[in-house]
Amino acid sequence: MAKANEKKAGMIRVRLFKSVNSCQGRHRLSVKALGLNKLNDVRELKDSPQVRGLINKVNYLVRIED
Repeated sequence: MAKANEKKAGMIRVRLFKSVNSCQGRHRLSVKALGLNKLNDVRELKDSPQVRGLINKVNYLVRIED
């Protein structure tokens, strides 16, 4: 049986570490598309080019965790 803390293949963890209050409207929508609502929200997302593009657009608001 796999351990709970092992990294899943093809998945990345994204954390919202900065507020979206003073950023562009499109960037707010990108954060919402990633499923992040509040500060320090963490989501495990499928590692795909679409998700990577959203992360690159708002790289100053989110962090990728290992």
